Amino acid sequence: MNNHNKILNLLSGNQLKLFALFAMTCDHIGKQLLPQYPILQIIGRLAFPIFACMIAEGCLYTKNRKRYILTMAVTALLCQMVYGVAMGSLYQCVLVTFSLSVAWIYVVDYAMKNKTLVTGIWAGIVFAGIYFVSAVLPNMLSYTDYAIDYGLWGVLLPFFAYVSNTKKKKLVMATIGLVLLCISMGGIQWYSLCAIPILALYSGKRGRLRLKNLFYLYYPLHLAGIYVISLFF
Repeated sequence: MNNHNKILNLLSGNQLKLFALFAMTCDHIGKQLLPQYPILQIIGRLAFPIFACMIAEGCLYTKNRKRYILTMAVTALLCQMVYGVAMGSLYQCVLVTFSLSVAWIYVVDYAMKNKTLVTGIWAGIVFAGIYFVSAVLPNMLSYTDYAIDYGLWGVLLPFFAYVSNTKKKKLVMATIGLVLLCISMGGIQWYSLCAIPILALYSGKRGRLRLKNLFYLYYPLHLAGIYVISLFF
């Protein structure tokens, strides 16, 4: 039994994030530099669900919620400004998706703790706003490339993992959310379900190193690097 538990608690949060960074890099290299190798984008499908579940863990354990969402939102804004100027694109990066995810989690958390009519209405307004920018606005701006990365179900995926209080329930809810995401996107997105067995190995521990800012730094830097390399192709 002890050996079984060790196998099921093999990976720390840091190790999962580093693996997700690797998968994300493969995905972006596959899209921008080597589209003739679809395996890179297939590997990349593993990144989003892992990051989504780690975002849920971050919401649960962070000591400063305001700083957590502010750091993510500011980084997202800076990335979008640079991306918009360099590429002339309105496509919203994954940090925008996760900023909306964290905002929704905190609003629901607040509403559930206070349980008043006002907080319930506020939660409804926030959800309506998220639905509008992720599901309605892309259709209204169909003549542009505007979209929220991974769409509405992508925004909601961290919430699916957040609402459960045990590892088994989190995996079940994350799987449900991921299936809904795959149904909405189709294609190779179904490979993202392969992330569930990897998430099943999560130990629930952060790991020795403090890597919370690594993603915020690595994300824009690796995109910039890939963009510069693409100029030579």
